[in-house]
Amino acid sequence: MSMSAGRDGTERLVVIGGDAAGMSAASQARRLRGPGELEIVAFERGHFTSFSACGIPYWVGGDVPERDRLIARTPEAHRERGIDLRLRTEVTGIDVAGQRVRARDVDSGAEYWTAYDKLVIATGARPVRPDLPGADAPGVHGVQTLDDGQALLDSLGRTDGRRAVVVGAGYIGVEMAEALIKRGYEVTVVNRGREPMSTLDADMGRLVHRAMEGLGITMVNDAEVTELLTGEDGRVRAVATQDAEYPADVVVLGIGVRPETALARTAGLPVGAHGGLLTDLAMRVRGQENVWAGGDCVEVLNLVSGQEQYVPLGTHANKHGQVIGTNAGGGYATFPGVVGTAVSKVCDLEIARTGLREKDALRAGLRFESVTIESTSRAGYYPGASGMTVKMLAERRTGRLLGVQIVGREGAGKRVDIAAVALTAGMTVEAMTALDLGYAPPFSPVWDPVLVAARKAAAKVRQGDRPEGG
Repeated sequence: MSMSAGRDGTERLVVIGGDAAGMSAASQARRLRGPGELEIVAFERGHFTSFSACGIPYWVGGDVPERDRLIARTPEAHRERGIDLRLRTEVTGIDVAGQRVRARDVDSGAEYWTAYDKLVIATGARPVRPDLPGADAPGVHGVQTLDDGQALLDSLGRTDGRRAVVVGAGYIGVEMAEALIKRGYEVTVVNRGREPMSTLDADMGRLVHRAMEGLGITMVNDAEVTELLTGEDGRVRAVATQDAEYPADVVVLGIGVRPETALARTAGLPVGAHGGLLTDLAMRVRGQENVWAGGDCVEVLNLVSGQEQYVPLGTHANKHGQVIGTNAGGGYATFPGVVGTAVSKVCDLEIARTGLREKDALRAGLRFESVTIESTSRAGYYPGASGMTVKMLAERRTGRLLGVQIVGREGAGKRVDIAAVALTAGMTVEAMTALDLGYAPPFSPVWDPVLVAARKAAAKVRQGDRPEGG
């Protein structure tokens, strides 16, 4: 293996992708090894580094006043730390055998090869754009990068009309619907699923549906978009389904993302069933000694189901980066996997989930019991107490916790963290009932809603354990 890709025989670490995973890896490697020991070159095809894509809906909605608040670390800050960061530069090829990457300057078109001793692939994800007439028309927006967010805000500023259609009702779709309502738009959400938030079971998604309609959002479920209609000026004017047309002055696509792995595939690197790169516990690409991958371009192990899954979230990307940077910098770290925790909100409704949904449990071949309870965020007599619904899945016979979904008002969402810890520890619902959680009337009922659900689930598991006719 070449050990002299960098200047003066120093090792060179090349990073493809300048957001959460890539720059976390670069920064962590730099903490462990100085510029004299390790040269770090990072390529980013966009204008920004280390930004919060998760914050874009809140910037568009006006909760975050300016774009730069979403930038955790500027390009200048990275360069000051001895990272050769090349913006507006796209990597177009990886030569694994030759240990080099081909890069193209987006503005000048100039191309060149750069050798590496160690490589980090953090190419992220790309928004799913429907292969439909009109999908590329002006006024149709994805919201993956800060450039996308800026383009959407510019578009909102240019249009006189106040009708917005959001395609898709996952996290981004729901959050963008809220952002547009806050901006005074009439919002219609067109969703192919039975209910919004397919990361929840449909019975919990229905609670989100009701809340969205309460905000004045028109929900159209079980609907497949067939065409984006344009006006004489070429701009989008409506979203068409098989049954109807929904007028639109602006359209936001929130139909999810796919791992950006074309480069890696072409280089012959292994991808999984979901299209993401496959790595070992140290985040090394499987079968490679000196290539790592992390963030939205990889698949991760779900610790509850034991199966690989695709979970593009900033929390994981940052952890991947830390692990990769530690390993590439000569240390040792691992990323064991995830339990699938996520939290979101639509106005004051908080939506949270961790572990497996019913269909995930069925797909993994698990037999389970399911319970749903209604409770409150605080002691019922304390001012501001609001209702919440908790759904819990437990494995039949063993009682192992499999998943939790929570929908409610203030104080509901972060309660899912109790369940995330219990899942990671492999706890049973019976053991959870004894958890010593913080209680005072302003914070919780005497029995926290998560523990009420655990009690009910434990009782159901015990009941299911009785012999026939017993």
